[in-house]
Amino acid sequence: MIVHKVEAEIAGRKLTIETGQMGRQARGAVVVRYADTVVFTAVAASEPPEGIDFFPLTVDYREKTYAAGKIPGGFFKREGRPSTKETLTMRLIDRPIRPLFPKHFVMDIAVTSIVLSADKENDPDILAVIGASAALAISDLPFAGPVGAVRVGLRPTGELIFNPTHTELQTSLLDLVVAGTKDAVTMVEAGAKEVSEETMVEALDQAHRLIREIAEMQEGLVRLVARAKIEVPPPEDHPALREALKAKAWGELKEATLVRGKLARRDALKKAVEKHVAESCPEGAEPPAQDPRHVREILDDLLREVERELILRGTRADGRGPEEIRDIHCEVGLLPRAHGSALFSRGETQALVAITLGTALDEQIIDGLLDEYRLTFMLHYNFPAFSVGETWPNRGPKRREIGHGALASRAIESVIPSQDEFPYTIRVVSDILESNGSSSMATVCGGTLALMDAGVQILRPVAGVAMGLVKEGAEVRILTDIMGSEDKHGDMDFKVAGTQRGITALQMDIKTAGIDRAVMARALDQARRARIEILRKMLETLPRPRPQRSPYAPTTVRFSINPEKIGLVIGPSGKMIKKIQEETKSTIDIEDSGTVTIWGATEECTNEARKRVELLAEEVRPGQIYEGRVVSVKDFGCFVEVLPGQEGLVHVSELDKKYVEKVGDVVKIGDKIRVKCLGVDNQGRVRLSKKAVDEEESGVPAATPPATDGGEPREFHRPREPREGREGREGRESREGHGDRGGRHGGRRRR
Repeated sequence: MIVHKVEAEIAGRKLTIETGQMGRQARGAVVVRYADTVVFTAVAASEPPEGIDFFPLTVDYREKTYAAGKIPGGFFKREGRPSTKETLTMRLIDRPIRPLFPKHFVMDIAVTSIVLSADKENDPDILAVIGASAALAISDLPFAGPVGAVRVGLRPTGELIFNPTHTELQTSLLDLVVAGTKDAVTMVEAGAKEVSEETMVEALDQAHRLIREIAEMQEGLVRLVARAKIEVPPPEDHPALREALKAKAWGELKEATLVRGKLARRDALKKAVEKHVAESCPEGAEPPAQDPRHVREILDDLLREVERELILRGTRADGRGPEEIRDIHCEVGLLPRAHGSALFSRGETQALVAITLGTALDEQIIDGLLDEYRLTFMLHYNFPAFSVGETWPNRGPKRREIGHGALASRAIESVIPSQDEFPYTIRVVSDILESNGSSSMATVCGGTLALMDAGVQILRPVAGVAMGLVKEGAEVRILTDIMGSEDKHGDMDFKVAGTQRGITALQMDIKTAGIDRAVMARALDQARRARIEILRKMLETLPRPRPQRSPYAPTTVRFSINPEKIGLVIGPSGKMIKKIQEETKSTIDIEDSGTVTIWGATEECTNEARKRVELLAEEVRPGQIYEGRVVSVKDFGCFVEVLPGQEGLVHVSELDKKYVEKVGDVVKIGDKIRVKCLGVDNQGRVRLSKKAVDEEESGVPAATPPATDGGEPREFHRPREPREGREGREGRESREGHGDRGGRHGGRRRR
């Protein structure tokens, strides 16, 4: 066994790439280690099915829970379908490596990454990208890499952090993943908290320096392995056919490209293509006609050339200028029973976004390599087939839908109020009803309006726009608000979302060799101007969040109680809190700090539940008059329950204005009497007086009662013998802190 290894210090920690020990039957296999996080990646390849006309690259990334010393949750206790995090990492791996294969290469390739060890501080996703690149680079497959990847954070002080740990990301203003070759950045994915364009450009520039180091490491590994690449025969060239088709079809293709409307343009282009295919490949021709497949490929290339030439000359397919945004139409409050809704249309892209406000019971529990935590904000994106006039089966969200939803979620999440300010679980659902490019950014715009319609007091409104690029030599044209064909035929898909103050999300995929810092800065500045214009249009529809929430949304209230009273509110085995929730149709959550959050179906339900909780947690205050129930009668007085579970002693001398010889002559168990709190001693014992209330109500002071044994009574508090009855036992258990907090109601929730 021959093992090859390269290593270097990257961002203060050692990065190691090793091959030769694991996965030796794969075309290429490596183990990448960074601190105590280890990722194994293998590449396999086989011949594709006959007649395939696309590149069948499959990327699979899995996080084994044993890597973090955990056993999977659920009934089966084994890993199942990919989690959202795993799916997003698959996309992160796929996007920078896919463009680096030859255009006509169609071999079936599978890239598999497995997390073998996770130290819970260094995210394995970056290592998986590096591992995929390294495994392909040392294989015999025609991969034009290698590719490096790095994560960038931003401290509140303005200092950039490279490959920040999970702990550092908790306070970071930026979570930026950058991938690229030695020559240029090719892929960007970011979530941010209103970071400026200048800071973002600097972060990308600095990240690329580390990417070069990582790419050079892989080149060193390739030299050690020294494996020859398989040769890919160049595609068949038909220069004469190409020139003939260009001479005949160029004008018609140009005319069809300029037809307004996506479907009309598609039909016109299809008609022009079919016409020239039929003319070039007549049935029964002698000698044999041209291969229709070659004719279609050439016409597709000509279509790309036509649109790119138009753009470089200043004309876009729909007649707009380079910085012009398509017509925008916004509407809110469409859905009467949703808690908030908006319809956002930009050109031929339309998103219907709905908001649901839920309780703590609706939080999503995330159980992965990190410690379990809960999500209180979720955004789900759906892209049905009819939105582009096509048909395909709907079998759940695809990788693209998960990725677009995550991008929109990152864009909006930073302006969502904290749980202390808005204690709801928020779910945003975007259904794309029509699409001609940039549906994820339409989701951002529609999501902002829907949240405002739902009464969510967001920090600032967020808008998003997709930027494009056409680059031929030194000539560069940056496009604002690209549509589908400009994405397909252009060199860049650059999505930017943010507020008027800065960027909140960024996603970029580059199909060309790369763009320099100056072009990147121009694109971001152009996106900022477009974003502000879109925000202006959105705020014309709804200038600020509604002050009131939907009447169908649960009402909520948050307040604090003495943490020592939590057990009393919960009750033995959670009986008390369950009773309150059932009778008031509410949901109650209590944290260990004493913070209580109540959600009710109506405001009346919420207020009634709050009243009951506060009553249980209320402290007896000196000077306050209470209506209580006599729970025990003794020779020296009686005990009265003035608040749930809280009792005090009415001494015989405080029972009446006149002398009382026998307590039972004045009160009996179960009687309701009004008493005044005279005081609470250091041990929490309560002194009550019925006589003081009688005096206040009658206005006549009482005669001084005779002393007992020449002074104050010896027994101030109730004897310790247990009281009979269920209520007495439960009250005592609660006071002594033996009550069960009832599951999550007493636990601390992580947000």
